[in-house]
Amino acid sequence: MEENTFTTIEREIDKFVRRIVLSEKRNDKLDRSTYILLGLLHMHGPASVKTLADRLRLDISTVSRQAAGMEKKGLVQKLPNPDDGRSYFYQITDTGSKALLENRATRLKRVRKALEDWTEEESAAFGKLLEKYNKTVQEKL
Repeated sequence: MEENTFTTIEREIDKFVRRIVLSEKRNDKLDRSTYILLGLLHMHGPASVKTLADRLRLDISTVSRQAAGMEKKGLVQKLPNPDDGRSYFYQITDTGSKALLENRATRLKRVRKALEDWTEEESAAFGKLLEKYNKTVQEKL
């Protein structure tokens, strides 16, 4: 591919990310890290801080701070680890599930609105290319 192609892709990804961040700040009740952590717990069930950090490729201390803040807000609760009394798992609460699903609905509404003039084929192709890009980046990093 030509260098111009990579420059265009990099520039458009930058715009894409900035618009998402700005939109989240204006419209979302959950910050991005809380949304992501709640999503993992909702999808995979209770998990340790280490497991969450490994899945997100973050430092344990970063995830630990985020989880502690979520616990204070009642979005998650700690469960003792039956195999190791020194550690625990975080589990999403009903409050956390409700907040996650409301936030997800807000995000989906925003995406639908943004793509309302696109054909089904364009939307599907965009989704598949985003998925391919994310898988490729994950494998290469």
